[in-house]
Amino acid sequence: MSFNGLGLHLGNISQLSNAKSRSISPENFTGDKGKGGMAIEGTGAEPGRELGRGWKISPSVHIAPGETFTLADINDEGAIQQIWMTPTGNWRFSILRVYWDDQEHPSIECPVGDFFAMGWGKFAQLNSLPVCVNPGSAFNCYWEMPFKKRCRITMTNINVDPMVLYYQINYTLTTVPQDCAYFHAQFRRTNPLPYKDIYTIADDIEGQGQYVGTYLAWGVNNRGWWGEGEIKFFLDGDEEFPTICGTGTEDYFCGSYNFDLGKDKGGYATFSTHQAGLHQVIRPDGLYSSQQRFGMYRWHISDPVRFESDLKVNIQALGWKSGRRYLPLQDDIASVAYWYQTLPSAPHPELPTKDKLEVN
Repeated sequence: MSFNGLGLHLGNISQLSNAKSRSISPENFTGDKGKGGMAIEGTGAEPGRELGRGWKISPSVHIAPGETFTLADINDEGAIQQIWMTPTGNWRFSILRVYWDDQEHPSIECPVGDFFAMGWGKFAQLNSLPVCVNPGSAFNCYWEMPFKKRCRITMTNINVDPMVLYYQINYTLTTVPQDCAYFHAQFRRTNPLPYKDIYTIADDIEGQGQYVGTYLAWGVNNRGWWGEGEIKFFLDGDEEFPTICGTGTEDYFCGSYNFDLGKDKGGYATFSTHQAGLHQVIRPDGLYSSQQRFGMYRWHISDPVRFESDLKVNIQALGWKSGRRYLPLQDDIASVAYWYQTLPSAPHPELPTKDKLEVN
């Protein structure tokens, strides 16, 4: 892929390419060459009134309640290389959608906070290869996203208040190899998980591709440890039993023994690495924030889960009860599944209603 200019790493960063770099932001809505910073009106017009054109006149956009704003509409061949944005308001009420080529339904459909592993609406430092979240609400995505005909990105504000969005989408126009797949992301939430039910991360993936990541926002509705459950990947026609079966929730997220250093050392220990992390621990405050809440991610960059025809992914929610027995939990669990696959892809399940999205 490096010969086509889709992506660089330290091993090929000096290699020349005929790919063309472009960028879309409120200062250049179309990404056209030589068209940035030309605005004469925008959210910066008043502070820039004495300086005039070219002086940060249109750095952001306002999205009204109920409005869907088109962030990018690229009719060409190439790849998204980086997305930066800093949305205001309730991150569960801003819905990010991405459409590839001629497919009418989105391949990415997710509340913006959850897409960037911020499902609880609160900042937590995240430092990984494909996703970074930096102070105070800087969302960065480095997943490579090739497209062969068209890329359309929208943001829908389902809140009752307007939102302000600063954003920049950096991409390349280049020839995309035929064997490049399309990036997908799907959000789900179950609150509470019914007793003895298995939480579904994804069960409608059809086509050929590779699964590349999981984000979980896990709210505990019970005392004690909550992560004994196993994650399972059902590949290419697997029915009752999966091909890949993990050994526990913290094990899948590359931790061990409950992520717990002991009470004398602070208990749960957050960590954020290139490919996995428990980056967010929200502790009870002794008053109204009474539940423990966690955010964790696992990227399958070095170990993608490859499938030829279909894929299902689920995870158990298990704690402990008396007699050293497992306790099926009834927790608040939200997830984002990330994968690449061929088109056409199946439509995502309908997003939960606004009330069922809300975090209290």
